Amino acid sequence: MRIGLIGVGRIGAFHAATLKGLPAVGQVVVADADASRAELTAKELGAEFAPDVPALLASRLDGLVIAAATSAHAELIAAGVAAGIPTFCEKPVALDLAATRQVVELVEGSDVPVHIGFQRRFDTGYQAAAEAVRDGKLGFVHHIRANTNDAFPPPAGYIPTSGGFFRDCLVHDFDIIRYVTGREVVTVYATGANRGEPFFGEYGDVDAASALLTLDDNTFVAVSGTRYNAAGHDVRMELLGSEGSLAVGLDDHTALRSAEPGVTFPAGVPHTTFMDRFRPAYVAELTAFTEVVAGTREVPCTVRDALQAFRVADACELSRHENRVVALEEIGR
Repeated sequence: MRIGLIGVGRIGAFHAATLKGLPAVGQVVVADADASRAELTAKELGAEFAPDVPALLASRLDGLVIAAATSAHAELIAAGVAAGIPTFCEKPVALDLAATRQVVELVEGSDVPVHIGFQRRFDTGYQAAAEAVRDGKLGFVHHIRANTNDAFPPPAGYIPTSGGFFRDCLVHDFDIIRYVTGREVVTVYATGANRGEPFFGEYGDVDAASALLTLDDNTFVAVSGTRYNAAGHDVRMELLGSEGSLAVGLDDHTALRSAEPGVTFPAGVPHTTFMDRFRPAYVAELTAFTEVVAGTREVPCTVRDALQAFRVADACELSRHENRVVALEEIGR
């Protein structure tokens, strides 16, 4: 199959290389707002080059992967749907909730499959945790702890269009909490601070945040994250149940060290980026998309899933600004 890809920045180039290695993909065609960058990436990967998005969409594609800037996601999803091309788009669907709802209405009013990229759903650890919860192996889950700690902050130019820490970073935790538990968030209380580079505060953002979520079965979830975790990229989840407990991301690459004498675990080299941490999950995710394109699989992460995670992120941002508990009902449907 022929897969088109829009956006050849860091994650886009990574996706293009991954797609080139998938057995189901015969050719990858790349485009970018910077045509020269797309042409260079095409030469490096042995892919085809399209000078712009219209040319890409007209190049007889079987599927479309969107890895462009967040501000372009909604428009590009609409273009893919209009062209009748099965589409994969990196999260988030759009920069704000209203635009996200518009995309959901557009996609759900069509018969074009649209798969949103929350790669943690394809990580074997999170999948095992979801299975354990479904099978009742942990009894009833009463507490969950989830964290996303980046090893180093993004550049200042990224922040104005990122949507903020909750929407850009912790939204992954909000999605995977729904996936693992099968439950919905009903209330949030969130806070954040900026203790690093001043540019976060200049754009109204934070570089560290925490949130307490209550799920619809009264499970409590503590979510935290930071842009400054020099020990390494650290993404984990702990599930505490009445009959047992389970941890995702606890292995020899965990960016954490014990203070106890004689303890050498974890002994490996910590991950430094999210691409290191989730490389197999990204391969599995794009493999799943090729199955969606082939019509052999239902969309595993829908635009409505993305909307629900975005609602939680919006509730956290409102809670941070107003210093109060926010019910998800306030954020709409």
